[in-house]
Amino acid sequence: MKIIYENFSFPPDQSFTVRSECLEIKKYQEFRSHPNFEIAFHENCTGSRLVGKHIEAFSGTELVLMGSHLPHCWQYHGVIDPMQPPQVVVVHFFPDFLGKDFLEKPEARALAGLFGDAAQGVLFTGEILDEARFILQAMLLEKELGRATWMLRLLDLLSRSGAGKVLNPAGFNMNKSPVEASNMNTIFEYIFKNFRRSISLEEVAAIIPMSASAFCRFFKSKTGRTLSDFIKEVRIGHATKLLLEGNYNVSETCYNSGYNNISNFNKHFKELEGVSPKQFRERYLIAG
Repeated sequence: MKIIYENFSFPPDQSFTVRSECLEIKKYQEFRSHPNFEIAFHENCTGSRLVGKHIEAFSGTELVLMGSHLPHCWQYHGVIDPMQPPQVVVVHFFPDFLGKDFLEKPEARALAGLFGDAAQGVLFTGEILDEARFILQAMLLEKELGRATWMLRLLDLLSRSGAGKVLNPAGFNMNKSPVEASNMNTIFEYIFKNFRRSISLEEVAAIIPMSASAFCRFFKSKTGRTLSDFIKEVRIGHATKLLLEGNYNVSETCYNSGYNNISNFNKHFKELEGVSPKQFRERYLIAG
């Protein structure tokens, strides 16, 4: 499955968007990735949820929060109640939609933690969904400050619930300071667009710009990884998607994921996925 990079522009009178859609029961063939955060509230459908490297079947009602540039895709297999349409309510926003210093306020401490977890994808199920549904329906009907008030209520509900399940526990941690969000998004976007070729530390540091040593400290503090480890994760993540798509064999996947050495590719793949590329491909062919 390929990744489609999206860049939403908000209307001039809105700092975030919310919409409701009837779902088409089909298997979508692309991952979506965009700089905005996303909340997706699904109802009355079954299928498969793919968020980053996470793959899991779902059924019924669920809510997922996703951070910037986290590839995601839902494949819809059927409905639960044939008398009702399968639906999704989608919210797109930036974490600093109420101002650059919003998350620095003491009242937003729990929210900053939630946004940090969003980089890995957070799934909400259970009793919290009834209140989330009520809030989202109100957001669809309200405008201007009234809608923003409901948005804050929704984020407060999610940040205090303690009911979220992180979907990619081995994933990197999104930076929690909105002041640095622009730099991190620029870095992520550059890597996601260029990981198929050799990328040097100096090259990435120059886009901020920072010295190589300062960039190393900055990137490690925000992601918990070195740049080379992060690029490795991006490449192997892309490789898993190519193998799941089924159009490439292991060697072709290796060279289409930024590797020029099959031995290194196999080593890194097993290090991150726990199995060889061949075993991974066979596992999902059988599952399919």
